[in-house]
Amino acid sequence: MINNDLSDTIAAVSTPVGVGGIGIVRISGKGALNIADKIFISPDGKKPSAFKTYTTHYGAIARQSKIIDEVILTVMRGPKSYTREDIVEINCHGGIVALREALELVLESGARLACPGEFTKRAFLNGRIDLTQAEAVLDIIRAKTDSALKLGVEQLKGSLSNEINKYRESLLGVLAQLEAGIDFPQEEVPREDPKAISENLAAVEKGLGELIAGSRLAKILREGIHVVICGKPNVGKSSLLNALLKEERSIVTPVAGTTRDAIEEIIDIKGIPVRIVDTAGILEPRDLVEKKAVARSRKHIASADLVIILFDASKRLSKEDTFLINKLKKKKVIALVNKSDLKQKIERVRLAKIFRSVIDISAKKMININLLENAIADLVYSGHIASREPLMAVSLRHTDIIRRAKIIIARARESLDNSLPPEFIAQDIKEALGYLDEISGKKFSEDLLDKIFSEFCIGK
Repeated sequence: MINNDLSDTIAAVSTPVGVGGIGIVRISGKGALNIADKIFISPDGKKPSAFKTYTTHYGAIARQSKIIDEVILTVMRGPKSYTREDIVEINCHGGIVALREALELVLESGARLACPGEFTKRAFLNGRIDLTQAEAVLDIIRAKTDSALKLGVEQLKGSLSNEINKYRESLLGVLAQLEAGIDFPQEEVPREDPKAISENLAAVEKGLGELIAGSRLAKILREGIHVVICGKPNVGKSSLLNALLKEERSIVTPVAGTTRDAIEEIIDIKGIPVRIVDTAGILEPRDLVEKKAVARSRKHIASADLVIILFDASKRLSKEDTFLINKLKKKKVIALVNKSDLKQKIERVRLAKIFRSVIDISAKKMININLLENAIADLVYSGHIASREPLMAVSLRHTDIIRRAKIIIARARESLDNSLPPEFIAQDIKEALGYLDEISGKKFSEDLLDKIFSEFCIGK
């Protein structure tokens, strides 16, 4: 469980573990400046507690006058800091030993080691960001493409929060009308207008539905799609992977069956993270190793969002080709005819009857690889793999909550249409508001916070 005590001072290394030019030890809490005073030695003898906020200072850190490292120290005073607490960052040399010694010195001087995500959790608990913005920090850290990064940055700026707050304010307005009539039935207060209330609820329901519709595209831009390259042996699968990667990742030889196991990489295609797998082309295994390779290939194909099937333009369609075609009848498929620079023997008319489109390429000579990239992007953005909606970083957690709120609002509209007492409708709206408050973190449980922030690295 993540510690929720905001009275103590926390510290952690905030840069990746390993050798680097710079490594940062971050300290946050009411004792941050006091700890810095104990360990930092500046050339002019000044203490960090006397430094102005947003200033950096050259000096050294020392344990009982023994210099540990030459550093740059940065002071950021609360509440205008990441956590809204006093923050000190010690920029050390990036060696593992130097960072370990610096962190141990800070812990000896009064801080405790931060839990995963605890700095961001403090930013949330101290009201600097809401829960969707805290989740956006993790999205930015994990972003694999420019589009995923843009998605995270927009959410960090509050795009999803603003959208949810807009619907929340609309529901609060409806609730105020209903409760005025419930609390003061005999008073001269304006009675609720059922038509206006129904229109407001319908607008909120529609808006929430649009967020749900866009969630799958957001998931794809954040997490990527699973694409598998398949084809019979020596058809050019490894050459295609190398062409997409624009580097030699797979071994390419004239010998059939060179790839005996699946090779996986993540690439950026038109802003979409694509987890692409080059599978073994062996269809009839000759030994235990090949048998396992075939099993893995079939497993990858079964779970793929998209399959790229490759054919050899210089050969006629074989029983192996037909076998693979039949295996892919229920999958989303892009068909490629490789080795288009060689003499053509393949039966294109037959392929045209099976697949909606067939792209001629030469993986070895990088011919028409851009057409394949465009085809993958078109499938994603045109709705065949995901709906094209405005970018909104709706996660699985958000989608589940929004879907429940939408169901409750639909129930409230039905109650209104059936002229049920306003108390029923008001109760539904309160329940829907509770769900929306879970998204932003106005309403949360300790288990939820533990789950979200435990996914962060220590130091963020």
